Amino acid sequence: MTELHKSELKQYDTAVIGGGLAGLIAAIELAKGGQKVVIFERAARLGGRAMTNKKNGAFFNLGGHALYRAGQAYAVLTELGIQLDGGKPSSNIKAMWNNRIVPMPASLTSMLTSKLLTWSGKMQLMKLVMKLARMDANRIPDLSLRDWAEAEISDPMVRHVFYSLCRTATYAQDPDFQLAGAALAQLQRALKGVLYLHGGWQTIVDQLRDKAIQAGVQLISGKDVKEIVLENGRVKKLMLAEGEHIQAANVISTASPSETYKLVSDAADRTLLKQWKDEARPSMAACLDLGLRKLPEGGRDVAMGLDQPIFFSHHTLNAQLSDNGTLVVHLVKYNGPGESDPKADERMLTAAMNTLHPGWEDEVVARQFLPNITVVHDTLHRGRSSRFTGPAVEGVGGLYVAGDWVTHGEMLADASAASAKRAAAAILKSSRMA
Repeated sequence: MTELHKSELKQYDTAVIGGGLAGLIAAIELAKGGQKVVIFERAARLGGRAMTNKKNGAFFNLGGHALYRAGQAYAVLTELGIQLDGGKPSSNIKAMWNNRIVPMPASLTSMLTSKLLTWSGKMQLMKLVMKLARMDANRIPDLSLRDWAEAEISDPMVRHVFYSLCRTATYAQDPDFQLAGAALAQLQRALKGVLYLHGGWQTIVDQLRDKAIQAGVQLISGKDVKEIVLENGRVKKLMLAEGEHIQAANVISTASPSETYKLVSDAADRTLLKQWKDEARPSMAACLDLGLRKLPEGGRDVAMGLDQPIFFSHHTLNAQLSDNGTLVVHLVKYNGPGESDPKADERMLTAAMNTLHPGWEDEVVARQFLPNITVVHDTLHRGRSSRFTGPAVEGVGGLYVAGDWVTHGEMLADASAASAKRAAAAILKSSRMA
């Protein structure tokens, strides 16, 4: 990365705010299209939530990360030539119910033998699985996930199993507002295969950074954008810290809805940015990552909470996330918008670990607790004026958005990758027409 000196301030075709997945993908696409592009990342490192930290030999992602093989992120990254090496999680899934560990009814055998379900419940769950396999989730009316589940699933325990699967696939705990169609489409993608990456998601960031440099993108870290300056309703320049500025014909903001709104200053109220900011329902989570010498209990590598919004996964079962044999496990408590009590969440995650692997505390070599991280800045939910967001910001010429909240139906990293492609394509098309 380079520092931007006053003598180097100049004109760019496009400036990208944010050096995470969306920012890097958009910048590469634009540079490949012949544009002069700069990325501003306010942190010292690129990557955003895709960064990976190393602690005592263990590689910790910033919260839970899984790459869906049927998703847009996998397709876009593969198209860019990014190597995606990893392993899949265990298919031997446990359920946590009433502080007990039992087999999760996730396969035909476990459904038929499950002690959680009555015989009618087993039949209902099998019918639900078959329905999910063949349904077109995009044709479901704008029902909440709870409204859909209450109408379709009469057995209470089957609903618990269903909600647990949806939480894990969407990384969200908001069934009264989540759109059923979007959540079910994500569950369908998840059931087609998940990849845990060797070395963590930093491997994606590093490869994207190298490709951006090769394409001629200027990468500037540790530099905060203070304002997007408009002139006659169009993007004119970016104001940086200490009075610096650069001129740009286009800007892609990968910041959150509220942060992007603030950057446009007084003009924001005349754009869709105010609507996007006011309607946003972020998905939050508390995450506990552990590096362990060993797991006390064998066969407990993946577990889903049925009466609590918790998920546990042993990532190093099939993925390489340490350089010294340390085992890496991840626990997450999904929080709804505004629901956060870090101490209570940490106690809940610790209690879940005690139930799954009693004695684990004697094996800890590395630990990371993230009390209330933002998983995505907005989800597809009831009350949102439009299912589609961006890429252009109507009312401001040359301003575009991308990121995990900028969706045309995708979720999580899939939304980041897909929205980055859309924003870059819109700018290239506009420049050809100019």
